[in-house]
Amino acid sequence: MAQSLARLWTHLIFSTKNRFPFLADKVIRADMHGYLAKVLREHDCETLIVGGVEDHVHALFALSRTHSIADVVKEIKRTSSRWIKEISPQQAKFHWQNGYGAFSVSQSNLDEVIRYIERQEEHHKRVTFQDEYRAFLKAYGSRTTNGTCGIELPAQTLTG
Repeated sequence: MAQSLARLWTHLIFSTKNRFPFLADKVIRADMHGYLAKVLREHDCETLIVGGVEDHVHALFALSRTHSIADVVKEIKRTSSRWIKEISPQQAKFHWQNGYGAFSVSQSNLDEVIRYIERQEEHHKRVTFQDEYRAFLKAYGSRTTNGTCGIELPAQTLTG
């Protein structure tokens, strides 16, 4: 397998438990984004950006050829939950929501996705996380949320 190559750019989205604004403090949020990027890189995922707002995270990275997306997400959620509770006693109840969305990104769209993640605060002055996530699901042809990111919707909501 020494000759194997994989370049799978992934836009990962996941939320805090019940979309509670655990990351409202901008310093803690920035530290969390940095920590998540560090853990991604430790799992051989070239990371371009991690960002988001108080209740969810976006990350753009190249998925490692040796780790599955499920394993990477499990590890970044597990370690970051423990880390934030250790550095901030006010975060003792911090949890990530079960589930995630992982969407493929073409090489030619990387700059556009980076700008999108950089502008999350501005974006969410107009659009809720639920509506943002529904739009991703619709754009990627999903007919249901399957409860990902704590969003339960009937299939017809996404087909219109």
